[in-house]
Amino acid sequence: MRRKFVLWGLLLFALGAGAAAAAEEVPFHIGIVTGTVSQSEDDLRGAELLIQKYGSVSEGGMITHITYPDSFMSEMETTIGQIVGLVDDPKLKVIVVNQAIPGTTEAFRRVREKRPDVILLAGEGHEDPGVIASAADLVANGDSISRGYLIPHTARELGVKTFVHISFPRHMSYETLGRRRAIMEAACKDLGIQFVFETAPDPTSDVGVAGAQQFILEKMPAWLEKYGKDTAFFCTNDAQTEPLLKCISELGGYFVEADLPSPLMGYPGALGIDLTKEKGDWSAILKKVEEAVEKAGGKGRMGTWAYSLGYSHSAALGEFGKRVVEGKSKLDNVKDLIACYNEISPGATWNASYYTDAGTGVRNKKVVLLYQDTYILGRGYMEATKVEIPEKYFKIGM
Repeated sequence: MRRKFVLWGLLLFALGAGAAAAAEEVPFHIGIVTGTVSQSEDDLRGAELLIQKYGSVSEGGMITHITYPDSFMSEMETTIGQIVGLVDDPKLKVIVVNQAIPGTTEAFRRVREKRPDVILLAGEGHEDPGVIASAADLVANGDSISRGYLIPHTARELGVKTFVHISFPRHMSYETLGRRRAIMEAACKDLGIQFVFETAPDPTSDVGVAGAQQFILEKMPAWLEKYGKDTAFFCTNDAQTEPLLKCISELGGYFVEADLPSPLMGYPGALGIDLTKEKGDWSAILKKVEEAVEKAGGKGRMGTWAYSLGYSHSAALGEFGKRVVEGKSKLDNVKDLIACYNEISPGATWNASYYTDAGTGVRNKKVVLLYQDTYILGRGYMEATKVEIPEKYFKIGM
């Protein structure tokens, strides 16, 4: 009996030693913070790609992934606590928050106090660029400034006469979103398109996601009757994209691209598309979504990016942080950053530039703006990345 206990003890010791050796093979950890499937599925899928590549910390790998609450505005301290809690791991060297919702700046500041060695990366900063950049090492945002012109420009190419921008006060208080709206309005005027602003409920308010989505479903028939079927619709919230797409496919109208463009953003739910088999294969996903849109009658009226911005942010920023720690990339090198985006989105072309403050004209090299060409389902790429944007639009403020 004693011999059995000795042998069992030696076996446990060997397993423990093996686990310890395996853990030592991963020199550092990366923390990824995203929204949930209901609020921002693409962001979460990008984190899953990193886990597939580098393994989960819980299984001896490199990646720790957590999600913040759907009601993040009312649970800000919870979110801050989650982010700061990541640095309790002594091997943590990088934190990526995508989307960088309100509270991220404060969380990053607290992380700095505890662990100044940790690299802090933000995707889609909801707080003003100057604010989030004061705490983050790098902020990667969709280029709201360029897209403020390019989305109406593409809409005109499609024959659109009216452009409806749908949002709510919280989003319009964000510097980047408010500025984009102003650029869109100016662009529409110059391009000969009627610009209309419509207010919808905030999904983080008491009505919740379901209530905000129901509002869109109920209002779209009236909006289409009022503005006509040669109208393009744009909303600033991910959760409201699905009902918007559903109505456009059924009733008419145009949809150039989402606030955070992706073939997964709203289309599967709106059109009942099962992408289980295509998971992770973006070419196959785009093809299946395109087929569903054409079958629903939306050919040439509904668009996206071939690769999700939210997905790309999570995956590319995680990869970029890894390379910076390893000494293979530099934080202030845009080419190194773009290389990571290109790697996770083969075939796609990204444009990037530093954010320039509309009031001061000062470039902030901690904030990089990115955009990808628009793909209209059933028609193809619109070559938006080749469009020359008049300089005056970059000077428009909120």
